[in-house]
Amino acid sequence: MPGSILIEHGTFLDDETIALFKARGAYLVPTEMAPVAALAQARGGALPPATIPKAEAAAAAMRASHQRAIAAGVKVAFGTDTGVSRHGDNAQEFALLVASGMTPMQAIRTATVAAADLLGRSDVGTIEIGKTADIIAVAASPLDDVRALERMDFVMHRGVIAVAGPR
Repeated sequence: MPGSILIEHGTFLDDETIALFKARGAYLVPTEMAPVAALAQARGGALPPATIPKAEAAAAAMRASHQRAIAAGVKVAFGTDTGVSRHGDNAQEFALLVASGMTPMQAIRTATVAAADLLGRSDVGTIEIGKTADIIAVAASPLDDVRALERMDFVMHRGVIAVAGPR
């Protein structure tokens, strides 16, 4: 339903906060790419060296918070922070979600069913007659290797083929 509660990042979650997520049915939108990208930038010299310890601590806290939230059954929806990471790299978020404790199918559902639910959109999120045909396809099974989603071979947007063939 529109107006669902969501919390972005959730880097520093404690047990009380996780319990509140569950009690309120709130969504966590982890954007795990944000601290990972910031840490890579710091280590690569794009940020002052003094930022490295803070970026390392934030990335470690984020991973621990998300692992606890996922294990507790907090609802998760896909999101990325492209203000920090490069546009077009957002599919890397799937592998980060799997590293935090999700199965590949659970990670995929964050970007489909869960995101549609969070946004109150009943016209997207699943492949069904009458729904908007926004579909991607990949050459390998993302259930075997979720990183397959980083190499799309087919994109359909609103029923129109936008990409057909390896990119």
